[in-house]
Amino acid sequence: MQGENKQAEKLVRMTNQIATFFATQPSGDPAERTAGHLRDTWSPQMRRDLKAILAEGGEGLSPVAKDAAGRLA
Repeated sequence: MQGENKQAEKLVRMTNQIATFFATQPSGDPAERTAGHLRDTWSPQMRRDLKAILAEGGEGLSPVAKDAAGRLA
């Protein structure tokens, strides 16, 4: 159980870092660009885990990261 929690914390931290990066870029929707990056580079399991974190309330995710997680298909 503790390992799962550490993995969730790591996914939240990484998602927030990616969202922060895209929020500093001059053009484009940062949430969509973050979601696109996650779709292109993260494994399906990582994306499922992030969506599960969001479904449980998204604790720790920044607003941009939450928006991006919600856009994952």
